[in-house]
Amino acid sequence: MRREILETIKLSIPIIIAQLGVILMGVTDNLMVGRFLGAVPLGAAGLATSLSFLVTSIGFGGLGVIAVLISQAKGQNDTAEIGRLFRAGLYVAILLSTVLGIVGAAIGMNMDALGQTPEVARLAEPFMYYLSVSTLPLLIFVAARQLADGLSYTRVAMIVTVSALCFNALVNWLLINGIWIFPKMGLNGAAAGTLLSRIYMAVAILVYIYKTKHFSRYLVAARRVSTQLVVKILRLSVSVGFQFFFEVAAFSLAVVMIGWLGESQLAAHQIAINLASTTYMMATGIASAGAIRVGRAFGEQQPKNVRSAGTAAFVLVAIFMGVWCITFLTASDFLVSLYLKNNPEVTQIAATLMIYAGFFQLSDGIQATGLGTLRGVSDVNVPTIITLIAYWGISLPLSYVLAFTFQMDVEGIWIALSAGLTFSAVFLTIRFYRLVRLKQPEPSNLPIV
Repeated sequence: MRREILETIKLSIPIIIAQLGVILMGVTDNLMVGRFLGAVPLGAAGLATSLSFLVTSIGFGGLGVIAVLISQAKGQNDTAEIGRLFRAGLYVAILLSTVLGIVGAAIGMNMDALGQTPEVARLAEPFMYYLSVSTLPLLIFVAARQLADGLSYTRVAMIVTVSALCFNALVNWLLINGIWIFPKMGLNGAAAGTLLSRIYMAVAILVYIYKTKHFSRYLVAARRVSTQLVVKILRLSVSVGFQFFFEVAAFSLAVVMIGWLGESQLAAHQIAINLASTTYMMATGIASAGAIRVGRAFGEQQPKNVRSAGTAAFVLVAIFMGVWCITFLTASDFLVSLYLKNNPEVTQIAATLMIYAGFFQLSDGIQATGLGTLRGVSDVNVPTIITLIAYWGISLPLSYVLAFTFQMDVEGIWIALSAGLTFSAVFLTIRFYRLVRLKQPEPSNLPIV
């Protein structure tokens, strides 16, 4: 087991850094908006970012199945299939980004219908348009990186993402404040920075893939796009994407409900959820590594290794999120101070929410890993049902009841979100170990749902 954990760590660290880089772009936006523009623009940026992530989560999360399929093909030494999966994945990314971009723009046009204060709605609308346009380069990047990740070249996406993070911070600073020859765009400068950064990411990873020898034999082996694979990836991506959607929807709609409570609660929630989302994206790096290793073992028809690879991912994420739980509980005031100063009301609320965020770290990490390991054995439908019940059957109704019926305010919403995460973590873990029981069935007998 020690060797399994070390191999998972080796594979997951670059993925974690890449995932962290993606989410840190949003953190960078919020840090700069909060410090340069204040609490109301921070709330507007948080609202638009949450709703945009809700929409794009179907593609962002769903396209991860490509890396699993590629790792399974690698386990079977099918070079041509790997090339076909890569090309089909790019087509699926374009299809999904077109649909999801239109949906995001439609939400932006109706921002005032979400019950937010007029100023928050006014500021969030153009921000949402920028993010909707950036859906295309974002999903192209996500689809392209699956080739590198599925073949265990996980440093590729890491390098691109880290460089894009630095680029994003620079452009934000220039456009928010109007430095040198650049226009002063205020809040929209942060949105424009995100768009330009995502374009950079898509171009950079495609250039790397097509110009380096690591991937040339896969690209040469399959020059045509397989319509059959496009349909297969689209079907699996939508199923897996809805797993992410149900969770992200619970958190995004929680933002809407918190907006009903007031601008201070909204700004405080944005600070706490930004930090919690950062650790979550890092946990999904471990989950992705687990999915790749489980998928490779599954493709090699090694059921014992399927179980051990999954167990290593669960153990690693429990340790990792446990450390962050302690950090959130002991350093809440310091972490909040990084976002906002001279606003005691928002600071106090955010510090309290950080305590709740600390406690649901473990559940959040375990459920993400459960989804990842189940993707590795191509189990997608049952996990989708589990996440639907967890977030739409438990978290959202309970959020409203605790916050408004029992008047627990924003704290009630965070308790409800924690309950959904815990439910999901428990049942996804049970599902994985039921599929790969101790008696070690043959891979052909593993349920493919």
